[in-house]
Amino acid sequence: MTGIPETGKTRREDGAEIAWARLAADPARAAGNPMPGIVFCPGFRSDMEGGKALELEAWCAARGQAYLRFDYTGHGASSGDFEDGTIGQWAADTVFALDELTEGPQVLVGSSMGGWIMLLAALARPERIAGLVGIAAAADFTEDLMWEGGDAAFRKTLETDGVFYQPSDYDPEPTPITMKLIEDGRQRLLLRKQIPLTCPVRLIHGMRDPDVPWTTSQRLAAALASEDVEITYVKAGDHRLSEPHDLARLKRVVGGLCDEIATRSAAA
Repeated sequence: MTGIPETGKTRREDGAEIAWARLAADPARAAGNPMPGIVFCPGFRSDMEGGKALELEAWCAARGQAYLRFDYTGHGASSGDFEDGTIGQWAADTVFALDELTEGPQVLVGSSMGGWIMLLAALARPERIAGLVGIAAAADFTEDLMWEGGDAAFRKTLETDGVFYQPSDYDPEPTPITMKLIEDGRQRLLLRKQIPLTCPVRLIHGMRDPDVPWTTSQRLAAALASEDVEITYVKAGDHRLSEPHDLARLKRVVGGLCDEIATRSAAA
């Protein structure tokens, strides 16, 4: 029913199950107003029950706009173990969700690691992507922030044991960082060359983000082929950007982009 999210799990051919919740577009509101759907891509070790994902769902329900949130494998209610995951696997999960659970043009909204994942998914399905919104988009973080930002003990443990258990500011349990994650990430780095995406992109980044430097969004904007890229810097903003005023800003940015896309589509 429109306005009430449908929930479920979809099994892939490899047996993995992707958990999801989605809203259908309101047909009455969609008539004459070709609004894109929205897909939310969570962050590293986060899931579809986070504040930003749920806030966007309620906002889309009020607008009659299609919306999908989902869990990567090893996250939330989806199957699999977190330690087995890689950037490539989570990007493949996103492409699967896009293919199986959405229709028509979509705006991908990626938080932290989800910002890297949305870029990889957009590169895999450029014809389906109407726009991108990154929130502290952490492209290339496994190399730039984990490997190069880690100390010698961190790198030696990874090389010797294959996994390092890193204390987390966001979870009482340490986060397992695997050598498999680092090595897979190296095959998917984006900021070292031009990113051949031409859709409109909006980036939001807190300037007091302790986890992902705001300069990462600058590097991303420079690397994108698109000429329609805007960055919103939040001087007092942290990494999560989940306070009420942050969520209000997110909705303004996403809504503004969706309205621009709809206007262009209607005029075409």
